[in-house]
Amino acid sequence: MRRRDLSGAGRGAAMPVTADAANSADTTPARHRPPRVLALLAAAHGGPALAVTVITGLLALRGGLHPFHAVAVTAAVFTGQLTIGWGNDLLDLARDRAVGRTDKPLAVGSLPAGWVARALAVAAVASLVLSAFGGWRSALVNVVLATGAGHAYNLGLKATPWSWAPYACGFGTLPSVVTLAGPAPDWAPGWMTGAGAALGVGAHLLNVLPDLADDERTGVRGLPHRIGEHLSRVLAAVLLTAASVLAVAGPAGSPPAWTWPALALVVVLAVVTLCARGRAPFRAAVTIALLDVVLLTAG
Repeated sequence: MRRRDLSGAGRGAAMPVTADAANSADTTPARHRPPRVLALLAAAHGGPALAVTVITGLLALRGGLHPFHAVAVTAAVFTGQLTIGWGNDLLDLARDRAVGRTDKPLAVGSLPAGWVARALAVAAVASLVLSAFGGWRSALVNVVLATGAGHAYNLGLKATPWSWAPYACGFGTLPSVVTLAGPAPDWAPGWMTGAGAALGVGAHLLNVLPDLADDERTGVRGLPHRIGEHLSRVLAAVLLTAASVLAVAGPAGSPPAWTWPALALVVVLAVVTLCARGRAPFRAAVTIALLDVVLLTAG
């Protein structure tokens, strides 16, 4: 699942990309450059990657996995998410430079592309090995459906009306990555899969809103670009709220009393997605996702 950096840094003026510019060294004074490790994390879209990892870890803890398997599955998802972020910035390097993205270490030249390529390869091997510890079913779902969906987005689906599909697939199958690694491997319940898919599509719609103009200039026209900013915000709010309702109403039995205040908070955050600007809507979406994980694990 491809995500953007949450730092909210500004962008410079657009500039043409030439072979010389693409290979130029960073002119930023060394004392102002971020450490390479932090730059690598930024290039991997570290904030969203960590959010997805926390979701996986909470599901694994609640899902009755052996501690070793819980750690392995969570680490497998994390390393897989790193490959998606690094793959995205490598593929979008020319596009990010063309629109003057100053929040991307690769685009400004503060991080060599070779470092990112090597880190991606190491993370990919680590994700494959770690996934295997969860059993072949969980490994297959994580590698092909969860992580694979993110790379499918990067490789072209993001510029089509189907840009939402990788997010629905990646987030929707995430609970099954955990349940298939359990002592009695099985797919996650339908309500849990549906809640995850709704969250994923809602996050996608909000994630691209700040970059609609830049994406249009470089030929990227996914679903949000085609339906416009206003409708994207409305649809995202509906999907995120629906995910919360599924998380509360889906499990058997009566919902605990504390879930109703949680739903009220979700409604407030959904309003933020409609009214706020910049990165605030996506941060609100991540907060809703974390609240829904609490609801899912409690269920």
